[in-house]
Amino acid sequence: MDKPNWNTLSGHMFEGFHPFTHDSGEAQIYGVIGGDGPPLLLLHGYPQTHAMWHKVAPKLAESFTVVAADLRGYGRSSKPETTSDHAPYSKRAMAKDMASLMEGRGFLKFHVGAHDRGARVAHRLAIDFSDRVEKLAVLDIAPTREMYANTTDAFARAYWHWFFLIQKAPFPERMIEPDPDAYWKKKCGSGVAGLTPFTQHAMNDYLAAFRNPKTIHASCEDYRAAATIDIKHDNEDGDFKLKCPVLALWGVHGAIEAHFDCLALWRMRAREVQGEALPAGHYLAEELPDEIITQFNRFFAKD
Repeated sequence: MDKPNWNTLSGHMFEGFHPFTHDSGEAQIYGVIGGDGPPLLLLHGYPQTHAMWHKVAPKLAESFTVVAADLRGYGRSSKPETTSDHAPYSKRAMAKDMASLMEGRGFLKFHVGAHDRGARVAHRLAIDFSDRVEKLAVLDIAPTREMYANTTDAFARAYWHWFFLIQKAPFPERMIEPDPDAYWKKKCGSGVAGLTPFTQHAMNDYLAAFRNPKTIHASCEDYRAAATIDIKHDNEDGDFKLKCPVLALWGVHGAIEAHFDCLALWRMRAREVQGEALPAGHYLAEELPDEIITQFNRFFAKD
């Protein structure tokens, strides 16, 4: 497993949590676990790590056993070699990691809260392991296939990185690698909140991870898979709709609000959907942690 010299440790942000590494058979998955109660898996987005949950995880751990993990290719998790069809970075492969991880912790049924790319992994997890995911909360995304199907000029300008990162390797990698910090800050700081949602500890974690060329390449592969094999898998699902309840939350100042009918698109892919726009941009768990804690506690509570 890659072990870059992180400037901070998760312990600075996840007091009372314990770090672990899980071998999924295809990847080494790093994460932290803490709390007591029903299991809740938290998955991060691009280009971040499990550290994005540090403002909400400790409070959620008062009601749940919280597992926050780095996706394969990101953070402290390993970066498997890719293939020409990008299958090692398909959401199916990444979802299998998480099913294995939760099973390894003794959880055969669990809730999932996820943001951005992690929410796309969580969507596939809830399809392929529909008997395990009890409830799913997704932050600031609509389903991948439906977003691509509704591409417009305005959407492409807002989500420029989707179309940049899928270019054939190693073009985007070579463009990012000379100054990954500048790229990260441009990508993540372009919203109305700028870089203010990110604490220094979290920023240190994100940048340390993203300076690794293997992370840059793996994250490009994540996007290449999304535009190809992930859509193929979605199409093979036919009329299948998620069986678990879905909570969709998105930022009123973000691209989802501007370009998509989020609830309508999720209702094409799930049987039971609720949700709303919140007064924030893309990084909801870091911009509105108290609101996300409230929403998650209410949604994931026992019926």
